[in-house]
Amino acid sequence: MMPPASLIVAFERLLGPAGLLTDPHDTAPFATDWRGLYHGRTAIVLRPATTAEVVECVRLAAAARVPLVPQGGNTSMVGGAVPAEDGSEIVLSLCRLDRVRAIDPLDLTVTLEAGVTLKAAQDRAAAAGLWLPLSISSEGTADIGGVLATNAGGNNTLRFGNARERVLGLEVVLADGSLWNGLRRLRKDNTGYALRQLFVGSEGTLGIITAAVLRLEPAPAERAAAFVGLPSAEAALALLARLQRHDAAALIAFEYMSAAGLELVLTHIAATRLPLARPAPHYALIELAGSRPGAGLGPGLEAALAAALEEGEIIDAALASSEAQRTAFWRLREEHSEAQKLAGASVKNDISVPVPAIPDLLRRAAAAAHALVPGVRVAPFGHLGDGNIHFNLIQPEGASSESFLAQGEPLMEAVNEVVLSLDGSFSAEHGIGRLKPPMLARFRSPTEVSLLRRIKTALDPEGLLNPGKLLPMIRP
Repeated sequence: MMPPASLIVAFERLLGPAGLLTDPHDTAPFATDWRGLYHGRTAIVLRPATTAEVVECVRLAAAARVPLVPQGGNTSMVGGAVPAEDGSEIVLSLCRLDRVRAIDPLDLTVTLEAGVTLKAAQDRAAAAGLWLPLSISSEGTADIGGVLATNAGGNNTLRFGNARERVLGLEVVLADGSLWNGLRRLRKDNTGYALRQLFVGSEGTLGIITAAVLRLEPAPAERAAAFVGLPSAEAALALLARLQRHDAAALIAFEYMSAAGLELVLTHIAATRLPLARPAPHYALIELAGSRPGAGLGPGLEAALAAALEEGEIIDAALASSEAQRTAFWRLREEHSEAQKLAGASVKNDISVPVPAIPDLLRRAAAAAHALVPGVRVAPFGHLGDGNIHFNLIQPEGASSESFLAQGEPLMEAVNEVVLSLDGSFSAEHGIGRLKPPMLARFRSPTEVSLLRRIKTALDPEGLLNPGKLLPMIRP
């Protein structure tokens, strides 16, 4: 069912030509997700430029009982920002809310709108001599609103936590069009429920984030990075523990890569090379950073790795001697998703377990996948330091994409059974979106699912905000 013509006229009057897309050629990119899993349809895309315009858009839609799909950079891995196929939903893009409202070097805060990309926010902080340590592969495209609405994790979670830990205040438009201005910069504000935390990670199902106050850090004065070859996953844990004992305050990233995953990067991504003398069964990318000049992070890391080599925890290591080399190390890690996309169809599992359980996870999940699909290419990588592994499965050589993707659900179920047995989570940082609501019902208790439903119903009783995401809930 298409939105009523009178509503479209009202939106056009409110937003003008720059704020409204109606041509199918223009709206199509907003109706397909980055992975190509979902292809929806929408009659119009709203592009408000101010919070006041977002408020009015939501009020108009609520009055007409037309559902809205909030969208940032549309980089969701689980179809969290794609409209339904029947054309009944309107996409509300926050891309034009792209202003940094204030930055305070003394308070170490930045107040910015939802459409600012994460990279632009990082750059603005850096220009003020500060650091926004949120870092994800899609940061050049992902918007702050979407980063917060999905509680994005990323490479520095080990030290700084997920997006949730950066948020001091939010500005949110609720389902009825009312505005909650919670843009507070306070570190301590113990005045009842932490409302901002309801909206962080809610995937646009409870309200539309239009602005935020984020905590910043002093800019790093020194960095040290190393690319390490490891004999086993157990050795990776031993090395992580050694580095935490060495300097836990400086360790910001400990990223894991399998031999199979790195080989795909070296094969499919131009101008990449292994920085070690010989291949290894497992790899880690380590980074330390500190705000104190002359802290000796490089020599300290080198000494720690030398001790690890003596103990047999590592096979080989390369330390970055320049910013270009550090960037090259990170490119080997960041290009995993693109390399896997070029290698064929993949089934992605964004999972987390307690850090000590990672070796068991890697062995048991690989065995479960091979039992279902012989020849499947298992290419896990990710944030070993915080227990989050992207356990991705690529179609066997010579297999068709269609036949492999038909096994997607059984493969995810098999991996998740292993994850559940290890007290883990089937969604570590990507969220639920359209892909994983059935898993929520299967792997979370009825009490927990009921609590989520009750919160959704309380804040969006008509089910107008991002329907069908996170929970298959009320539809108008």
